[in-house]
Amino acid sequence: MALKPASKALARFKVLDLTRARSGPTAVRQLADWGASVIKIELPGDAHYSDPAARHGPDFQNLHRNKRSMTLDLKNPDGVKIFKHLATDADVIVENYRPDVKTRLGIDYETMKDTNPRIVYASISGFGQDGPYSKRPGLDPIVQGMGGHMMLTGEPGRGPMRSGAAISDVTAGLLCANGVLTALLEREVSGEGQWIDTSLVEALIFLLDFLAARWTMKQELPKQLGNNHPTHSPMGDFKTKDGHVTLAPMPAMWPKFCEALGAPALIDREEFKTADLRYQNRPDLNAEVDAVTATRNTQDWVESMNAAGIPCGPIYALDQTFEDPQIKHLGIAQTVQSPELGPTTLIGQPVRLSRTPNRIESASPAFGEHTAEILTAIGYGAEEIANLRDRGVI
Repeated sequence: MALKPASKALARFKVLDLTRARSGPTAVRQLADWGASVIKIELPGDAHYSDPAARHGPDFQNLHRNKRSMTLDLKNPDGVKIFKHLATDADVIVENYRPDVKTRLGIDYETMKDTNPRIVYASISGFGQDGPYSKRPGLDPIVQGMGGHMMLTGEPGRGPMRSGAAISDVTAGLLCANGVLTALLEREVSGEGQWIDTSLVEALIFLLDFLAARWTMKQELPKQLGNNHPTHSPMGDFKTKDGHVTLAPMPAMWPKFCEALGAPALIDREEFKTADLRYQNRPDLNAEVDAVTATRNTQDWVESMNAAGIPCGPIYALDQTFEDPQIKHLGIAQTVQSPELGPTTLIGQPVRLSRTPNRIESASPAFGEHTAEILTAIGYGAEEIANLRDRGVI
C-alpha cells in the first residue's frame, strides 16, 4: 500500500530517486516532504545502506523520511527494464552519480526521454556535467575550498576555515528541488519534460551572493573577518558575563545603541562619530563594547537591547537552540514513529503553506521494504518477483 502523502501540495507527482550521500537526497526530501510519491531505488546487497548502524543513524533518517524503498540492480538489463517501466508514468528522476555513470547504465536523460517525453530529469554533480573537472569526485570540503568560501570564513590570520555544516550539499539540493519545481510548472505549458542540472561548486558560489558579486563587479577581494560584519561596525559577537551575544545595530541606530548599552559617552567620541570611522576603528570599538557587555548576563542584554529596538540575540549551542521557546513554537523539530527506532525526532520543513501543510508522515524505510509492493503494482507476479530476487536483480 502506498504511503500516505506528507502533504497534498505535490501528491500528484511520482519521483524516482537514484540519489546517495547528501545533495541528491536533500533535493528529493523537498519533494517527498511536500507529498510527492517517492520511490528510493537502492542497490541490492549494498553493504553500507543495508547496515542498520548507518540506516538508523541521524543522517539517513533525516534525509529519507516520507519515501518508499525498493532494491534494483541497474547494472542488470532486467533491472534497467524495470526502471524504464517505472519511468513510463513517473514525473521526475533525480540522480547524483558522477556524470558518465548514467550514460553507461543506459538511463541518461536522452534515453529516458524516449521512454517518457514528459520526464523531468535532475542531475547534481560536484563540478558540472562536462568540462575539465567533471569527472572529479565532488565533496563538500573540497568545494568549500575551491568555491572561495574557506578564505572568507574564520578570523584574520588563522588560515582558511571550513563551515561546520555541509553547505554546498544542502544548497545544491535545495536549488535542484527548485529547478525540478520550475520544470514541472513549465511542463504544464509545453507538455514536455527537460533535463536540469546543478553542481556543488555553482551552488556554493551562488550562496556567497553579494560577496562573490563584489569580485565580479569591482574586483574587491573580500577578507576573513571572523564574526564581524563585512561593512558595519559594531556588528558581531560580544562577550557577556555567562556567554556571548550577537549585536547588530544598523549605522542609524548608533546613538540609540550607545544609550541601550549604557555607554552614552561613546556617541560623540571623535573616532566613532561616523559609520566609516566606526568601521575603520573597529578593533578599538569592539573592545569598548566588549568591556560593557561582559558585565551582564546574556539574557539581560537580549531583553534590554530588543526592548530598545536594537537587534540582539544569544549565541547558542544546539541543545540551547532546541530549548528556545521560539524554536519550540515554530515546531521545526518533528517526531515520527519509526517501526525500528520508535519515536524519532527529525528536522522538519522550515516553510509553512496555509492550505496544504506538510508533516513528517513516515520514518525512513527499511532497506528494500517496498520492493515487492512496487513491482506488484506495475504488474509483476509473485513468481516473477521471486525469480528476480533469486537472480539478484532486486
